Amino acid sequence: MARRALITGITGQDGSYLAEHLLEQGYEVWGLARGQANPRVSRMRKLLSDVQVVRGDLLDQGSLISAVERVQPDEVYNLGAISFVPMSWEQAELTAEVTGMGVLRMLEAIRVCSGVSRGGSASGGQIRFYQASSSEMFGQVSETPQNERTAFHPRSPYGVAKAYGHFLTQNYRESYGMFAVSGILFNHESPRRGAEFVTRKVSLGVARIKLGLASELRLGNLEARRDWGFAGDYVKAMHLMLQADHPEDYVIGTGTMKSVRELVETAFSAAGLDWERYVVTDQTLHRPAEVDLLCADPKKARAQLGWEPKVSFDELVAMMVESDLRLLRDGGDPHDDGSWP
Repeated sequence: MARRALITGITGQDGSYLAEHLLEQGYEVWGLARGQANPRVSRMRKLLSDVQVVRGDLLDQGSLISAVERVQPDEVYNLGAISFVPMSWEQAELTAEVTGMGVLRMLEAIRVCSGVSRGGSASGGQIRFYQASSSEMFGQVSETPQNERTAFHPRSPYGVAKAYGHFLTQNYRESYGMFAVSGILFNHESPRRGAEFVTRKVSLGVARIKLGLASELRLGNLEARRDWGFAGDYVKAMHLMLQADHPEDYVIGTGTMKSVRELVETAFSAAGLDWERYVVTDQTLHRPAEVDLLCADPKKARAQLGWEPKVSFDELVAMMVESDLRLLRDGGDPHDDGSWP
């Protein structure tokens, strides 16, 4: 029988790429969604017609238990979160409830449905759990690059909530013997990224300027440095983690850093434009507490999982710019995730 996977955050960037990958691997894929009438769910159904949807909410413990009981998954991928870092200061409590406590509720749903008690015996069969941890947990970094043993110092409510979920996943693994792992993913982008994220803000800004729809692009800190990769590569690492013989946490990234300035230069260059003519820095767009640099050390994932990123930084940026040029030429709405294929 086909293996069965349940994905929270199915309508987001990572959820869509992961669903595609798992379907290619022969899985039966289910997505958790708060309401069937959600327009994002309707769009997802059109794009990923083989994905089945089950009702559930990371804020509601009972709904998660019901979802797990109905789906009877072999694997659960918890990608659902309030994931836009700047918003986490404005909605700190909601971020804590969804991004942090949501992990607890899903782990408890799996534990209850599997009949797991202390000692690790599962009367209902072992469900493997993946938690989407984040490089934002490192925050004010103590060493560079960052690996699985690097201390956390999160600098946003989002990073704090992710750290809570990360340690809770580790705790359930150690307390109940559950196959529960966290992937500490560094920044991963694509044409499906939300328009509010800086990479997509840049690619859309370049496309608008190239098409004469805008004359400037306003950005915050151009000197922040990140380890950027392609989301389609990173979801494959998620899957590999749940195929391992033993549950372990892994850092996933490219191992190279680029500044926002370099991102801007590359994006404008892909469209044949000089970025310095159009980019305006805006102090109001800076974070209350900035994370200056993040860079992954993915040696463990490479050695133990055989995972390697395939798409380069330049290829990723060009892909995003070209996608947004097509989107805007066709009259699409970038806030409607219209760049999904």
